[in-house]
Amino acid sequence: MKKELFIQKDPKSPIAEIFRTLRTNLQFMNTKNELKSILITSTVPGEGKTWIASNLAVTFALAGKRVLIIDADMRKGRIANVFKARPTPGFSNFLSGISADGVVEKENILNIIQATEVENLFVVTAGNTPPNPSELLEEDKLDNMMEQLNKRFDIIIFDGTPSMLVTDATIISRIVDTTIIIAAYNLTKKEDLTRVKRNIENVGGKIAGVVLNKIPTKTKGYTYGYYYGREE
Repeated sequence: MKKELFIQKDPKSPIAEIFRTLRTNLQFMNTKNELKSILITSTVPGEGKTWIASNLAVTFALAGKRVLIIDADMRKGRIANVFKARPTPGFSNFLSGISADGVVEKENILNIIQATEVENLFVVTAGNTPPNPSELLEEDKLDNMMEQLNKRFDIIIFDGTPSMLVTDATIISRIVDTTIIIAAYNLTKKEDLTRVKRNIENVGGKIAGVVLNKIPTKTKGYTYGYYYGREE
């Protein structure tokens, strides 16, 4: 298990408390409709979306929820590395119908789910890097996948792509209950954040709020953020 999983390593740390607050805020913002699926995206690489997605998944799992985290960054996914999971087959193999060995084989999403060292937490890795990730995200296939997964998991978290670079995360925002955008202190541009928000809302996606990450603290090595949200 990677050291970056602070929630598992030190559940009493200030960072762990912030993630518990984020989890609580998300749950209270969706009291009318049960929250089951969340997309984590950012504007550009390096803002910490995988770190946020992974620790949020652990936080839900430690609260007794049955959680699945899907690495939807089929270009540079890191979930396999974070959770020491088998890289393939993964999300791209399910979407393309091509196995890790290059054989045409329709993968069942349930067959590529892997358990992690954290109780109640499971992962689907990114899989082999396809030449056309965005074209694989067919709405019908995603809808059928979500129908299967919603019956088996309490929370499904997608670690998406940076939304300023490619459209993958914007497409996925249409099938999840809500989206969180990760911004980084002194890195994220306001106009980029505004553009990502507008693009997601234009396709019908809902945005819970923004997590501001990488705020400097007096404690060396600690990086965390504040949560801004609005009621739907």
